Amino acid sequence: MSVRSHEISMTAMYTGTTISQTEQTALMRGEILVQTRPYSAWGGAVTACMYLPMTRSQVWQQLTDYPRWVQYFPDVIQSEVLQRGEVKRLYQVARKAFLIFTAQVEIYLNVFEEVQQRIQFRMERGTFTDFTADLNLQDCGIGTLLTYAVQATPNVPIPSIFIQQAMQFELPENMRKMRQVICRN
Repeated sequence: MSVRSHEISMTAMYTGTTISQTEQTALMRGEILVQTRPYSAWGGAVTACMYLPMTRSQVWQQLTDYPRWVQYFPDVIQSEVLQRGEVKRLYQVARKAFLIFTAQVEIYLNVFEEVQQRIQFRMERGTFTDFTADLNLQDCGIGTLLTYAVQATPNVPIPSIFIQQAMQFELPENMRKMRQVICRN
């Protein structure tokens, strides 16, 4: 097993799936691997994985610039660090247009960083019933694998199938945008 295959398998263990040779090739070509799962009657969970042709330290430096997240995720219109230290506090606002209305959500997050390895986002309060996200980085050849897992339940009662579908279609686009912004700098 090559180093690259071993490291992708390590990420596969995190996501709870086995990544095939075809999927490994797809990652290296720039595709985003996505796995959704039911989380609650009104929520959803999704894990996405992508390859970045940069070192982990370069990726880390950009990911931990939290005000910059408005560039990575088009629906995030504000991302502000409220407190620095061992545990950071973030405030984020996102706005999403639907067919006949626009929804706006806000969230206060506690952020736990394991330098150049993992960022955990835990909801303190906000317009969600619950929200957690984990971002993991792993070396992969000359680049980095980024795995982003989110599970959330909005306060608005929307059946989980719709939440999962939205996550499945929007997270890959957001990840592509994130890669585009990170790799451009």
